[in-house]
Amino acid sequence: MAEFVRRAEYKKVAQPKLSEDLIPVVLTDKTMEEHRQKVLKRMEEREMDALLLYADREHGDNFQYLTGFSPRFEEAGLVLHRTGEAFLLLGNESLRMERYSRVKARAIHVPYFSLPNQPMETEHTMKELLELAGLHQGMKTGIAGWKMFTSRREDNRQLYDVPYFFVEAVKQAVGDENTVSAGELFIHPETGARILVNANEIAHYEFGAALASSCVGKAMNEIRPGRTEMEIAQYLAAFGQQTNVQTICASGERFTNAIVEPRNKKIVKGEKLSITMGFPGGLTSRSGYVAAEKEELEGEAKDYMELAVKPYFSAAAAWYETIGLGVTGGEIFEAVDRIFPKAVYGWALNPGHFVSSEEWMSSPIEKGSLIKIKSGMMLQMDIIPQAPGRSGSSAEDGIAVADESLRKELQAQYPQVWERIKRRRAYMEGELGIRLKEEVLPLSDMTGYLRPYLLKQDWAMSMTDEKDQKKSYMTEGT
Repeated sequence: MAEFVRRAEYKKVAQPKLSEDLIPVVLTDKTMEEHRQKVLKRMEEREMDALLLYADREHGDNFQYLTGFSPRFEEAGLVLHRTGEAFLLLGNESLRMERYSRVKARAIHVPYFSLPNQPMETEHTMKELLELAGLHQGMKTGIAGWKMFTSRREDNRQLYDVPYFFVEAVKQAVGDENTVSAGELFIHPETGARILVNANEIAHYEFGAALASSCVGKAMNEIRPGRTEMEIAQYLAAFGQQTNVQTICASGERFTNAIVEPRNKKIVKGEKLSITMGFPGGLTSRSGYVAAEKEELEGEAKDYMELAVKPYFSAAAAWYETIGLGVTGGEIFEAVDRIFPKAVYGWALNPGHFVSSEEWMSSPIEKGSLIKIKSGMMLQMDIIPQAPGRSGSSAEDGIAVADESLRKELQAQYPQVWERIKRRRAYMEGELGIRLKEEVLPLSDMTGYLRPYLLKQDWAMSMTDEKDQKKSYMTEGT
């Protein structure tokens, strides 16, 4: 049989169709009850009498998984008992959320969670407030913030990512020896309650992923030399929705004067430019050069296509083509590292991770990982090259993995979402040459789309098969 190689090619490519008229999908009562039962089951398995969740503005996703909301001004807590009884611990401005909580719970006013210098009218210590929520000596109690420490070291069971005053009060209420770190109950990449989602959740999160990609796609087409980062960044917002990462629109040298937000800095031809934004459910990130042709670049940047873009795009394509049901995280890691070696390109983080209401939940993708990809997982392709002269290329987006049963459920219950997913799959194969397994569902309109020269809007990267034995950025096949 003839020998073929897969090559990354820069050519004329139609831009992806950006979604319009997106409508949010609310998580159903059935889904929220599934969340509660998943958590209670894991508490039972760990013989845990009570679970305490801590949340603040940046770290409220595990809390939100049960309550449906995240505190936006202050801190909050939830005490969930093994029996199913629950108590909300709420500050001054969140107290009203008791009536809206998706988990049935009685509110306890905890002014210690309020903003600085607000009224602190309580006769109770923090320990006593926890006792009002049913905690007492001898109860095995888990504390969950937003991280997990015990997946790496068993002796991290007493390492907590929540405020000291909260941990101290819990230990006083139940006993130091009965208190353990419990973040892995939610986000462990193999056993966490949150790593598998249903059709309702895929549709719910597809709204955010599609919206983020639509914003980034529109912003990319507005890039012009002489415009400012802030002028382009005005496209990186929509409908007042809450972003889940820092919005980025940065041209040339980043972080001048320690500023991470878009600046009043003019975009200059020949400079690098990065754009990133994310909503719950998905992040879209792109970087490239403000140019239309190689000749508009200077110095080592002229080798950008060969040194950075083609190997990066080949690795991204391999990621999308490798992932699927039963594939291990280690196999995905190796598929990327074989084409885009970590030792050469300097990427330090996992080349992919779970995405949910937060941009990075946890990751099953690392060297040697035996964790298998399952139906109901949502993941983001995320490879960040950092080696000098070999960086400057980025195309991050998210996908869901769904077996036949879950796909049929999604199609039946959310036909508009399903049509958008079908359109994205057809685009990736027809225009970008990326062949997805049937269980891989792109949640972003921009999935796989990489435009290295940002000003040349009708050209982008695509994969092609060639009868050639020359060096390829992909593995050979027959």
